[in-house]
Amino acid sequence: MQSFIFHNPTKIIFGNNTSSQLGENAKYLGKKALFIYGRDSIKKSGLYDNVVKQLNDKGIAFVEHGGVKSNPTLEHTRDGVKKVKENNLDCIIAVGGGSVLDEAKAISGAAGSNVDAWDIFTGKETVKAALPIGTILTIPATGSEMNAGMVITNTETKEKLGAGSPHLFPKFSILDPILTYTIPETYTSFSSVDMVSHLTESYFTHNGGWTPIQASYVEGLVKTIIEATARILKNPEDNEARATMMWAGSLAWNGLNTAGVGPFIMACHTLEHPISAVYDIAHGAGLSIVTPSWLKFNLQDKCPRIARFARNVFGVEGKDDKPVAEEGIKKLREWYKSIKSPTTFAEAGINNPDVELLVRLTMKAARMKNIQEELPETMVRQIYKDCL
Repeated sequence: MQSFIFHNPTKIIFGNNTSSQLGENAKYLGKKALFIYGRDSIKKSGLYDNVVKQLNDKGIAFVEHGGVKSNPTLEHTRDGVKKVKENNLDCIIAVGGGSVLDEAKAISGAAGSNVDAWDIFTGKETVKAALPIGTILTIPATGSEMNAGMVITNTETKEKLGAGSPHLFPKFSILDPILTYTIPETYTSFSSVDMVSHLTESYFTHNGGWTPIQASYVEGLVKTIIEATARILKNPEDNEARATMMWAGSLAWNGLNTAGVGPFIMACHTLEHPISAVYDIAHGAGLSIVTPSWLKFNLQDKCPRIARFARNVFGVEGKDDKPVAEEGIKKLREWYKSIKSPTTFAEAGINNPDVELLVRLTMKAARMKNIQEELPETMVRQIYKDCL
């Protein structure tokens, strides 16, 4: 295990009906907020009215910024930055899933640092200051409620890039499991896939040596996510399962599982981002397409680790690592299918993907991250073709 610094300053307010605590916590953020949310779901559920009442009761003026897409766009982000500047806003209240929270961070960093948002994602600018953010999470998946990362799509260039800054940790995040009861079955599945991928990216690619704490942490959480997903799909109002899934999403990507593992790459995320950028599918759906193929093409280099995952997560038995690892990849693909997450482009409704465009976008992102040796162009092309 390698040396590390772990610091996560986000206050988590967890439990049933904790959404009623927004106002009491938001009053410490500022007096004029950007209230950012997605589509109409929070209005239909009554959460919108609840938030508005609490902000009014605490004397917090706000400007609305609704309509965040499931793959948040640069254009909408820039509109949010404009609202912040025109109205002299001093904080952000984000209510929604990871997309809403990601866009809130992008607006916060761009407005606070007085730079164009896209320059942060391309590395031309850094976040030097940011507006404080408070969140109510409605769809657990990305872990954005308890980390400093964000992802935005540039629809003009078809690029979907990630960035982060210590300035972008939410000041507080409210995790109320009751709010997740109405998440559609498909998005419950896609969210589960995303959580598992957050855990396994470092598990399969790190060079930190013997890391039994982190490995067991990942394996245990993956098994828990699989179990909770099954319970939720059987009964969407299973409060124990919803609560477990909500906390698992935060634990999957808040820095704990990667602390001490050393350098690692987000291989499957790098492969997936062009897919959801070009074809606007759910991020989790894209991950279930590329992950088995990436594992297949890395079987030789990652065999012992894939075999351990197969044994400890899916209970695959056998002394020889290679057949165990191969069976583990098969079991992972079968799990995706069992929860109705696609494992091919066609299953996601993408019948004629532009493989060469996806390769170009992936390699551009890989070069920006300096991981082109771990994701060589020949492998990337093979992986996409294997997903047909």
